[in-house]
Amino acid sequence: MRLPSTTHMSRPLPPGQRKADGFPRFGGPSKPPAVPASPALKITGAVREPVTVAVAELAALPRTEQTSDFHCVAGWSATGLRWEGVGFTTVYRSIIEPRLSPATAVTHVVFRGLDGYRAIVHIDDALQDDVLLADRLDHEPLSLAHGAPLRLVSPQQYGYLNAKHLCAIEIHTSAPPMPLDFVLFRQHPRARVWQEERNGVLPAAVVRPIYRSLIRPFLWLSARGNWNPAQLSRCVMIAGCGYRARSA
Repeated sequence: MRLPSTTHMSRPLPPGQRKADGFPRFGGPSKPPAVPASPALKITGAVREPVTVAVAELAALPRTEQTSDFHCVAGWSATGLRWEGVGFTTVYRSIIEPRLSPATAVTHVVFRGLDGYRAIVHIDDALQDDVLLADRLDHEPLSLAHGAPLRLVSPQQYGYLNAKHLCAIEIHTSAPPMPLDFVLFRQHPRARVWQEERNGVLPAAVVRPIYRSLIRPFLWLSARGNWNPAQLSRCVMIAGCGYRARSA
């Protein structure tokens, strides 16, 4: 059966982005987390009752394919990636929304990974048509390096909000506290690529050349594998497109 698909037509890259060769693993230092034999998503927060949904159960929901780009906040873009999975809007409407009280006004969704990372996404961004919970990339099962068993794909936001190894989704009625990292690498609350929202404090013109200068050294470090997180501890933020222990 052919899946519904969407394709982003060829257009210029977002401001400050340059096309990369392929889809490089860009990060570390930690090894990818162990994946449970039967991975699941735990849905908590503003729902009436928490619920756990096996990743295998998502196969019963309508699936989609899309071709879209991945934009790292450091300044590189992997183009023409072919993702397959379940639209987050589908998951939200069929599983999450029925568990909300009528008066609940959702403002944010937090996506948590097995590696301990959390991505805080505004509900308007999470419910865009091209946001997926993806389990396949370029016609192959999603690899551990790129976020197996399931990862968030939000093409209109920088990579640091495209959380990997998903294990939990939290529903919020107000903005959760943002990570207060070193000002140079502080996350923007929306991280929209076309508005060039790279940093939560500093303007894009300031951080763009600094971020870009770190691409080559961190690609080299990433290729080496499990390098020492004590080295360049703050600068490692950029290696994961936004946090210490992840890769693209």
